[in-house]
Amino acid sequence: MRNQALLFTLLFVFGFASSSYSQTPQDAVLEIPANPLAAQAADDESVDTQVGQVEIVAELDIMPGNVTVSQDGRIFATVHGRGRGDAQLIEVTGRTTWEAFPNEAWNAPPGSGSDVLHTPHGVVIDSRDRLWVIDHGNWLPEAQRPKLLSFDINTRELLYRYDFDETEAPGQFPQGQFMQDLAVDAERGFVYIADSSAQRPAIVAVDINQNTVRRFENHPSFLNEDRVVVMVEGEVWTVTTPDGRSFPAGSPMNPITLSADGETLFFGAVRGLTWYSLPTQLLRNGASDQEIGEAIEVAGSKPVTDGVSTDAEGNHFFTNVAANAVDMLSPDGRTVRLAQDPRFLWLDSVRFGPDSWLYASVNQLHRAPNFNNGESQVELPFLIARIWTGTEGQVGR
Repeated sequence: MRNQALLFTLLFVFGFASSSYSQTPQDAVLEIPANPLAAQAADDESVDTQVGQVEIVAELDIMPGNVTVSQDGRIFATVHGRGRGDAQLIEVTGRTTWEAFPNEAWNAPPGSGSDVLHTPHGVVIDSRDRLWVIDHGNWLPEAQRPKLLSFDINTRELLYRYDFDETEAPGQFPQGQFMQDLAVDAERGFVYIADSSAQRPAIVAVDINQNTVRRFENHPSFLNEDRVVVMVEGEVWTVTTPDGRSFPAGSPMNPITLSADGETLFFGAVRGLTWYSLPTQLLRNGASDQEIGEAIEVAGSKPVTDGVSTDAEGNHFFTNVAANAVDMLSPDGRTVRLAQDPRFLWLDSVRFGPDSWLYASVNQLHRAPNFNNGESQVELPFLIARIWTGTEGQVGR
């Protein structure tokens, strides 16, 4: 009976939704053209940095989750809850060094108190150099309620806190809330969170000035697409039950980002090949669920992806976990490959830093014990990389 219950849960967590898209081992790594801007830059002798150029900026002994960068180039990362270490949120201080952020107290053992980072995941630095982090509180012996926090990166002081109640973030992983990625509109005072709940995936909009929450859930665009699986290192990414049965892994509603003007929210599922858009004013101004659902549109195509960033020019940069690559979707709907590197073993997140550099966390998530019968297949170090885009980025986003 216990295994039957677990099987039922896994079918919800990693089950398929309906769609006409497919991804087989043969077409998992799509034939995406190289970025034409790279060729133009290569022909320009005055350009020192090439579009698509990859640099490794950190080699870590701790597993990064999401990464973000400040206006002056400081690098911060959450520590992935599937590879816990001695801290849950860090600032990268050197090629191989890091320190707990904002302090040791907030990085006390997960589950040890209310003023502790339990399982932080998404992290963003906004235009005012405030660090925002969503802590979903799952993957612990006793799950904690999720919370949204903001810290001043210079003083390390707590600037904002919101604790979600059961109606705003119902349940706990795997059936319930899995609030794991976010996009921040500092100008209007809104934070948009992707809840990758298996049963109730949602967009959660937080008005940080009014301390109110709007939850919009269970739209078909939030679901994984039928027959789309996550291919990584040539194999289907799976999770295995105690009795040895395997199922495709990959969460629904996950990558989420904002246009430069804050008027459009973009999102998709990990196991999905469609990129969607939604006017944010509907979430801000109390529109009905029907009005919000009817306003969702297809914005383009995307690879199977875990992370995304949008620049000031309207280009979307996706992690392509199957191809060990970063792909770019331009405003006119063309997809090109920005960079591909064999070291990109599970690109988890991407965020812009200064000067057109796109920073990426490389964490080998598919090699973690949870997906390998309890045995780690990870090969240290974990990486923070950066790729030069040649476009106008939005720092921290």
